[in-house]
Amino acid sequence: MKSENRIADETLEKSIKPEKSRKKNKGVLGRIIKLMFSFYPVLLPITLICVVITAVISSIPAMFMQKVIRLITIAVESGSTWSEASGEILHNVLILGILYVISLCSFVVYSQMLAVITQGTIKKLREKMFNGMQNLPIKYFDTHNHGDIMSYYTNDTDSLSQLISQSIPQILSSGIVVLTVFAIMLYYCLWLTLIAVFGTVIMVLITKKVGGVSSRGFIRQQKVIGKEEGFIEEMMNGQKVVKVFCHEKASVRDFDAINEELFAQSRKANRFANILAPILNNIGNILYVIVAVSGGAMLILGAFNISVSGLPLGIDIVVPFLNMTRQFAGNINQVSMQINSVVMGLAGARRLFELIDEKPEVDDGYVSLVNAKEQDGEIVPCKEHTGLWAWQHPHHDGTVTYTKLEGDVVLQEVDFEYEEGKRVLNDVSIYAKPGQKVALVGSTGAGKTTITNLINRFYDIADGKIRYDGININKIKKADLRKSLGIVLQDTNLFTGTVMENIRYGRLDASDDECIAAAKLAGADDFIMRLPDGYETRLSGNGANLSQGQRQLLSIARAAVADPPVMILDEATSSIDTRTEAIVSRGMDALMQGRTVFVIAHRLSTIKNSDVIIVLEHGRIIERGSHEQLLEEKGKYYQLYTGAFEME
Repeated sequence: MKSENRIADETLEKSIKPEKSRKKNKGVLGRIIKLMFSFYPVLLPITLICVVITAVISSIPAMFMQKVIRLITIAVESGSTWSEASGEILHNVLILGILYVISLCSFVVYSQMLAVITQGTIKKLREKMFNGMQNLPIKYFDTHNHGDIMSYYTNDTDSLSQLISQSIPQILSSGIVVLTVFAIMLYYCLWLTLIAVFGTVIMVLITKKVGGVSSRGFIRQQKVIGKEEGFIEEMMNGQKVVKVFCHEKASVRDFDAINEELFAQSRKANRFANILAPILNNIGNILYVIVAVSGGAMLILGAFNISVSGLPLGIDIVVPFLNMTRQFAGNINQVSMQINSVVMGLAGARRLFELIDEKPEVDDGYVSLVNAKEQDGEIVPCKEHTGLWAWQHPHHDGTVTYTKLEGDVVLQEVDFEYEEGKRVLNDVSIYAKPGQKVALVGSTGAGKTTITNLINRFYDIADGKIRYDGININKIKKADLRKSLGIVLQDTNLFTGTVMENIRYGRLDASDDECIAAAKLAGADDFIMRLPDGYETRLSGNGANLSQGQRQLLSIARAAVADPPVMILDEATSSIDTRTEAIVSRGMDALMQGRTVFVIAHRLSTIKNSDVIIVLEHGRIIERGSHEQLLEEKGKYYQLYTGAFEME
């Protein structure tokens, strides 16, 4: 495990090289600012102006202090009374009070606006991520950890939110204060300014050294958090499997290893982050003392003052200078304290932009699916759902033809590979005529589900042709292609909502009566009516309050309400017991009437009545024929059927 952690650390180190990271951070920060301006072109400038006003006003009290002390000093030296100096002193105090009121108003305005900008930006980014995610190819979800994807919407957005709402405003405000105070210090005394700058250089060097180590630690921490969330998500989904195989201790051990890695990275990051603040605070205190001693010594020695103001060095300059020194060092400290939040926020934003920038699923199809009806012997489009669909095929000459959707699916010499050089399907040819039931049989990994994925264009073939009603499926819009196909998968997915809403997921414009009819067809109506609220019973947690067989029946009902001409049944009855299978088989037979059906089954009893059975092995078709024909040939299918009723 130590070796694995060391390798992981080396990989992370390579991914966050300082120079490369700085360049990326600049690009990410620029993109964040551009997005914020595009989202809030009016609010953001107003907010920035208010931040500047607040920062500048908080920088200038030392100037008023200098004037007041100078007025009092002159009054004392000249023997004047308080009444002679009080008028001008009160005038300065009044101006300062008005400025503080303006500062307070600016602070309130920018605080409120910043809340709107921050949450609005995060909201819009989440929308962009989710909308973009809906257009990503299936391959993305097959190759990325689902827990890590969830981390985009939680940890990474939280880090970015903190960057926008706290770090950027704090850095901007503190930066303006530092520049303003530096200009005022330079205006009053060059010598004391040089001392303050010397202390500041030391603070910057320490921040760069300690803060750099801390920042890299926080980046590593962010990455490991995504890894840990991915592991937890897997364990939650597979909790039954964990318990069935008594894998609890091994799961705890694996989790402890990841958690230990997170602890190590967090400890390292926070250790350096926690020592940075005390170091900088104490340097600021030491700098305060040095400026005080130096100013006092210069007063005693009568040192010549070099300044823009031309004022002699006196108590009226040294005292305000002490406050400016503390303010100067304190704001540099504030900037330093935001470095880790900035790095984490930029790391989170970079991950968000990676998801947003993922290339969407390519769809160059132009043939679409429309509702149709027969009129005067011709197929014409219509708006209402008639149960008849047609392919709308535009041509280069501007004409449009309509072809009835019948469900004629042909695969011609199809080759496919998920990864380059690793062929999954070899020279596969399948001919499914309208209304035919085609069964795909073979051991795990033979390529059965891959074929159905290619018909749906979840993946694109490497070579060959797939034609649907004589049309190359590459020419058909993917959404329309998938709309024409009903799919019942082995793994059911039910969504939070009522039973009725889950059935209607197959066709959103279906009426309640159509949904109920589909449930009756699938054999689901009986158990639905026994639920507490019938069709209005709310489901959650992927239908956790239903049995696996009941969930599968709802999945079949969902496909039935879609009323597609082609059905794909991938182990659709695998989770149903023998008694329930007999019930649902009648519904399935009714559902398959007049449709082209692809059936994947390990339970061979469910496919005996198929028009053609295709036996696959290692991505090749080795046998083809009806149940009786294949038994007579006494080949692979005969061995499977007679040697083991359930395929392994």
